[in-house]
Amino acid sequence: MDAETGVAAFSNEGGYGFCKFRRFLILSQFIIQSICGKIVLKIYVTMDLTGENAMSARTSIVKKLRQVYQSREFIIAVAVGCGISARCAVAGGADLLLVLNSGRFRQMGLSSLAGMMPYSNSNEMVLDFASKEIIPQITNIPVIFGLCATDPTIDLVIFIDKVIQNGFTGLNNFPTVGLIDGTFRDVLEEEGFSFQKEVDAIRIAHTKGLFTLAFVFNTEQALKMADAGADVICVHLGFTRGGILGVKRYKTLSEAAVFAREIFEMLDRKNINIIKLVYGGPIQSPSDAKFVFDNSGSMGFIGGSSFERIPNEKMISDITRQFKMIGLEQETAIDRLHSLESNYDYIDSIKKYVTKHYMEEITFQDIADSIHISRNYLSVLFKKELGCTFPQYLFNTRMHKAREILSKNNSIRVKELAMLVGFSDYSYFTRKFKEFFGVTPRCFIK
Repeated sequence: MDAETGVAAFSNEGGYGFCKFRRFLILSQFIIQSICGKIVLKIYVTMDLTGENAMSARTSIVKKLRQVYQSREFIIAVAVGCGISARCAVAGGADLLLVLNSGRFRQMGLSSLAGMMPYSNSNEMVLDFASKEIIPQITNIPVIFGLCATDPTIDLVIFIDKVIQNGFTGLNNFPTVGLIDGTFRDVLEEEGFSFQKEVDAIRIAHTKGLFTLAFVFNTEQALKMADAGADVICVHLGFTRGGILGVKRYKTLSEAAVFAREIFEMLDRKNINIIKLVYGGPIQSPSDAKFVFDNSGSMGFIGGSSFERIPNEKMISDITRQFKMIGLEQETAIDRLHSLESNYDYIDSIKKYVTKHYMEEITFQDIADSIHISRNYLSVLFKKELGCTFPQYLFNTRMHKAREILSKNNSIRVKELAMLVGFSDYSYFTRKFKEFFGVTPRCFIK
C-alpha cells in the first residue's frame, strides 16, 4: 500500500482515521524486515502533511462538530493533563481533547494559574506528556495542542511542523496573553510578546491544514482569529471557580453569558459562520453550562477543572472519608457525615432542583426550608454566584424550556405549553414569552 492509497483508505473513517495513518506513517518511514536471513530496507513515501489530505481531515472534523450541534447536542471538549483523564473523557463522549500545560499542573496538585507562570517550558511540557500519554492512546477524536505562541525560542513555522509530525490534529493558543492585563500586558505587547503572535500561529496552522481553536477575550480578537482561519472561536471566561484550587474572583453566570453573547452576536452580524464555544470561568457544572448556553448562543463548552480537577477533589475526598468510617458505630458515622455536609454546595443543589422541577410551583422559601438555611442568607449566596435573583433564574429557565419544547413540537397548543413550563395563566405566559424572545409562541412556531 503506497502513501496516497493509505490516506484515501484511512481518511474515510469519520474524518479521524487520517490522524491514525499520519502518526503511523511518520513513525514508520523506515522499517527493517528480516526475510530468509536477509535484511530488507522498506521505505515508505513521506506524504505532504500540509496538503490536500490534511485539509480534508480538518474539514471532516468541522463537519462532524456541526453535526453534533445540529443533532441538538452541545459540543463538549475536555482539556486534559494525563492519559487516564483523556481515556475517561473519550469514554464519556467528549468531542475534542485539548492538551494544555495547565492540565499537567493540575495533575501536580497546583492551580491552573501555574500554566501562566515561568515554571517550565510550556511547549516542551505539552509535547512530552501528550506524545507519551495522549497521542498513543487516543485515535478516534481530535487531539488539540496548546501552543505558547509568544515563546521567543521557537520558530512558529518549524515548531508547528513538529506538532504535526507528533500526530496532533489541531492547534490552540494557550498559554495566552489574553489572560494578562494592566501594565504588564502593555509591556508584553510593546516587546513583541503580543496576542498578534497567537493570531499568527493560528494562521500558520490553518495554512498547514490543522484544525484550529482560538481563545479570545474581546470582539477585536475574535475578528482577527476568524480572519486567520480559526475553525472555532472560544470565548475564554477566565480560570474556573470551585473546589480546593478554584479562583475566588470570577464572573457571575449572568455576566459570563452577556460577555460571550456580545462577541458571538458581533460574529453573526459580520456573517462569520464559525463554531462558537465558551471556556471555564463560572461554569462548574452542567446546569451552569446550560444557563450560559441558553443566554449566550454558545454551541458548546470547553472545560479543564470542571471535568478533571473538581470531580476528583470531591470523589477522592468522599471515598477516603467513607473508608475512614469503617468500623465506627452507626450513630457516630451518621454524626460524622452530617458534619461533613456543612460545605454542601447549596447553589448547585438549587440549580439542579430547578432543572428537574421547573414545571412545578416553586418558592424560594420552600427551598431554603428544605436545606435548613436562612432564606435571606441563601438569597445573598444565590445572587453572588449567578448575578441574578432566584425568581429571575427560574423565569429564565422556564422561558428557555418553552422555546426548546416548541423547537421539538411545533403543533403543541400554547395553553398546554404554558402548563408544561410552570405557568397556569397562558395569557400571562404569552405576554412574557414575547417580552423575552420578541415574538409570541405562535409566531415562533411559524
